[in-house]
Amino acid sequence: MFVMKYALNTMKRLFLFLALVVIGFSAQANGKQKYMWIDCEANYERMSSPDSIRYYLTKLKQIGFTDVVVDVKSIMGEVLYKSKIAPFMGEWEGHYRSEDFDMMGCFIKEGHKLGFRVHASLNVFAGGHNFFNRGIIYKQHPEWQSLVYWEGKLMKIGDMKWNYNGMMNPANPEVQQYQKDILKEFALKYKKIDGIILDRMRFDNITSDFSDLSRKLFEEYSGIKVENFPDDILYWVDNNGKKEWKTGKLFKEWSEWRAMVIKNFAQDVHNMFRKINKNLIIGDYTGAWYPTYYHVGVNWASKDYDPSKEYWWATPNYKNSGYAELLDVYMTGLYYTNVTKADLDKINPDLGKRTEAGMDNSRSYWYTIEGGSALVKEITRGVVPVVGSIYVEQYEGNEALFTRAVAEALRCNEGGMMLFDMSHIVKRNWWKALEEGVREK
Repeated sequence: MFVMKYALNTMKRLFLFLALVVIGFSAQANGKQKYMWIDCEANYERMSSPDSIRYYLTKLKQIGFTDVVVDVKSIMGEVLYKSKIAPFMGEWEGHYRSEDFDMMGCFIKEGHKLGFRVHASLNVFAGGHNFFNRGIIYKQHPEWQSLVYWEGKLMKIGDMKWNYNGMMNPANPEVQQYQKDILKEFALKYKKIDGIILDRMRFDNITSDFSDLSRKLFEEYSGIKVENFPDDILYWVDNNGKKEWKTGKLFKEWSEWRAMVIKNFAQDVHNMFRKINKNLIIGDYTGAWYPTYYHVGVNWASKDYDPSKEYWWATPNYKNSGYAELLDVYMTGLYYTNVTKADLDKINPDLGKRTEAGMDNSRSYWYTIEGGSALVKEITRGVVPVVGSIYVEQYEGNEALFTRAVAEALRCNEGGMMLFDMSHIVKRNWWKALEEGVREK
């Protein structure tokens, strides 16, 4: 009896394994990758045991996902692995985790068994959560936080309690070296990882960083002495009782400098990773709204794309800051509830509020999943696979629209689709809607 039961269990396990392999081959057949992002804070309790990790990886494989992106460095600068450099995130919202629990190692081991490519995500220049007064800008290095020029006054970003994301100053050489040390340590620690995705490799927004250090570094780069800082770059006016920023005479040069700061950092990280592991997939995750992404000092375009021919904010030399060639995969945030260009034609001009850094209220076809994907393809010039990324929470209350969005992101982007993030699917129990979108032809 025992032998029969053992044999049946063995057959069941073998059948499940073969089924997952078939699903994996089917998902890969059209050459499209399906990435699931697993956010650090949102899945902290959920991903605190090997059994839970195995359960969700198996579920994702059954749906047809090929890749997972595991967030291991939070916006607070705390990490979910044992580090000699960064503080360990041992607690979140009343839940605790031992430093000895190797979550990333478990994901790599179990993910590879199922045929997944396993990537880690690290927030680069984020260093604090302003809603919780927590992070390295509050404890270890308050001097590294961004200095923001807000409504005509200079203030520390940690004092801006309406902005949850406590960003550091990316131009600070000490900040850059600290981040490179963390990335190097991680890449050496997890040599079996398939890829590392860089997130928040940017400035906070157009209003930062306006520290004396940034002024000095800009003047050294540009050869220009700023007579009236920061108003020669950005200034504020009163518009019927509401403060608005305007750009000064040196704004274009300032934008070029900021973008070059990020490009040079990306180049250093690229070179470092290539020396550590030549097979490591180097990725980046940004917003897709390129026409206004200069707000955060990032140029994710190909170096062969010249934005100065189309946009007022770019100098002729701005194209030198493009870094798409440094990436093996580029994840672009298609944070639009308008799925196709036809959808945009049907709605009224009031598209609602823009909630992410660098977005504005302009109305154009690039503000759709279809149109945005086309714009990204044009700007990256085919030098890197583009992965269309969907933000689940935007589709609250409209499961059918969510399914359409997933399918469209997959259809429009040769690099596949990424979904941010799994916690939103679990919370809404949208597994069926997700599977329909992933499998739609």
